[in-house]
Amino acid sequence: MVTTFFTSQLQKVVFTVFVLTATLIFSQSKKDTVKEQTIIPVHIKKKNFKEILPAQVLSGEQLDRLNSQSVADALRYFAGIQIKDYGGIGGLKTINIRSMGSQHVGVFYDGIQIGNAQNGIVDLGRYSLDDLEEISLYNGQKSEIFQPAKDFGSSGSIYLQPKIPSFKGNRKTNLVVKFKNSSIDLFNPSFRLEQKISDKISASFSSEFLQSDGIYKFRYKKKYPDGQVANDTIAKRFDSDIKSKRFETSLNGKLKDGEWTLRGYGYLSDRGIPAAIVNNRFGSRGQRLRDENYFVQGSLRKKIFPKFETQLKAKFAYDYTFYSDTLSTETDFPVRNIYVQREFYVSSSNVYSITKDWDVSASADFQFNNLDANLVNFSYPKRYTSLVAFATTYQLGRLKFLGSVLGTFVSEEVEKNSKSPDKREWTPAAFLSYNPFSNKNLTVRAFYKRIFRMPTFNDFYYTVIGNTALKPEFTNQYNLGLTYEKQFSGRFLKLIYAKADGYFNKVENKIIAAPTGNLFRWTMMNLGNVEILGTDVHVQADLQLGKVTLKPQMNYTFQRARDFSDRNESYFGDQIPYTPWHSGNFVMMADYKDWSFNYSFVYVGERYDGQQNNIQYNYIQPWYTHDLSVQKNIKWREHQFKASVEVNNVFNQYYDVVLNYPMPGRNFKLIVSFIL
Repeated sequence: MVTTFFTSQLQKVVFTVFVLTATLIFSQSKKDTVKEQTIIPVHIKKKNFKEILPAQVLSGEQLDRLNSQSVADALRYFAGIQIKDYGGIGGLKTINIRSMGSQHVGVFYDGIQIGNAQNGIVDLGRYSLDDLEEISLYNGQKSEIFQPAKDFGSSGSIYLQPKIPSFKGNRKTNLVVKFKNSSIDLFNPSFRLEQKISDKISASFSSEFLQSDGIYKFRYKKKYPDGQVANDTIAKRFDSDIKSKRFETSLNGKLKDGEWTLRGYGYLSDRGIPAAIVNNRFGSRGQRLRDENYFVQGSLRKKIFPKFETQLKAKFAYDYTFYSDTLSTETDFPVRNIYVQREFYVSSSNVYSITKDWDVSASADFQFNNLDANLVNFSYPKRYTSLVAFATTYQLGRLKFLGSVLGTFVSEEVEKNSKSPDKREWTPAAFLSYNPFSNKNLTVRAFYKRIFRMPTFNDFYYTVIGNTALKPEFTNQYNLGLTYEKQFSGRFLKLIYAKADGYFNKVENKIIAAPTGNLFRWTMMNLGNVEILGTDVHVQADLQLGKVTLKPQMNYTFQRARDFSDRNESYFGDQIPYTPWHSGNFVMMADYKDWSFNYSFVYVGERYDGQQNNIQYNYIQPWYTHDLSVQKNIKWREHQFKASVEVNNVFNQYYDVVLNYPMPGRNFKLIVSFIL
């Protein structure tokens, strides 16, 4: 069965591989960064400063084996997160950490934050895993002090670390060619070329093309208020097609006691926007989105004196978005919206070691954003943001402490309408960890952080719905946890790693959009409080059973996220929409000689949809998926060939991550890669 649906694409595979390999006729070698690794969350790059709170990390081959198409898919395997996926390969995919909202998540690419001043949301579906060495997730913030001020400014952070070229022996060139195909008409070739220019300078270039009609079957069920089934049918999903191109290039250099990086990135896509399946409407709705996203960024790190180190970072980004509704001409409100964002960012960070156990740092950032649109009476806002951060870390025996304070100063200009008042805020954070025993197997840790998010340009200035009187949305985070790690010398159990966290988050002045009696006119307002009480548990191990290596991993999350905004509302104290009480996942990786096997299970428990009231009519059933994959490595002379077959949603469960946006049922994927 698997062979049948791949046959139609065989000519495309042969053509793609032939063109890429014939064009790049260098002598190639296997890339050194793909190597045997344990699942223990350690970092690829050596850290110069001690981390207090451990991150959740996926790196190396783990990213190749988790049945993931994009960054959003991979993040499903972390604890404490919720993903909103609107279906298909081209559908919007956003994430929030511990139910604090997508705008509170900072996403960093090669150490510099990806911005979106328009709506504060980063679509993680745009970012491929092919060029990434590591994905790490931090609650609160990365517990380091040698970082830009922006790194202190999020309630949770995701760091995407691109691959850094490395070469074996006398090799000067690496080439990886990869092709993906699936039963949802996916055509996805890519390549990555790395070149050693000198002993201190290397370069890389990668490109990817993705095309799919996005059509897949789903099950549609509609119930009466009393729970009886009104409609139950199998239909096809439309408006999920996509055609995208990604390209990236980088220069990496080494200095005496330092390093530098220059990176360029481009992403262009044209895709359909999946519409909600309601009232038995299954056909195309004609909504489309065209994106062009470019950025150039660079960084320089240098140790000036034995105790003083500095780093500079800069970025320029340009984002173009065109949204159209091709069927809107049938209504009185035709939609052809164009948005253009520009961002300029520069940062200076400095750290000084007073003693071997006591470091202090100071960072200063400046960022400029503007937004243009073809909307009537648009404000054309410009935002100037200055940030300063002061931090210190101190170690006294088994006790580690990190404290920081962040100052944020925001001013804006508009060409039309009134502007929001200037904002000035100082927000603190404190982190502690303690090893109660001398063997350091057990670590107890805690942190407190207060941070805020500025209302976005859409919140302030979007025509007819903006509100320039909005207050920033604050969060107070409290966390207490422990980590246990122990290595064993026995034949079967090699390593066990476990961590558990209990946390309480309180969101103040939460920003919502509320209708005003006309569906085309909404108003933005601050509401009261949301309180989140939760627990994250993570357990993993390394096992050896003869010649078979087993790496099981389990995550579990409990969250009670309640809305205390208005005591007079019927939903006062209810669970906030789309937040399950229970969720988790289990992964088992197995290796035998040149064979690799991966099984993963993802579970999201019962929750309620966006109507706020926790009543039966708004109830959403739990969903779960089982995924399988098998990989085979074949060595040919000095080259390596890898083939992988994946089966996603093995039991063909029909489910919605977001209500009325059905996800694909059982589907198959073939991945072929050549390391030449």
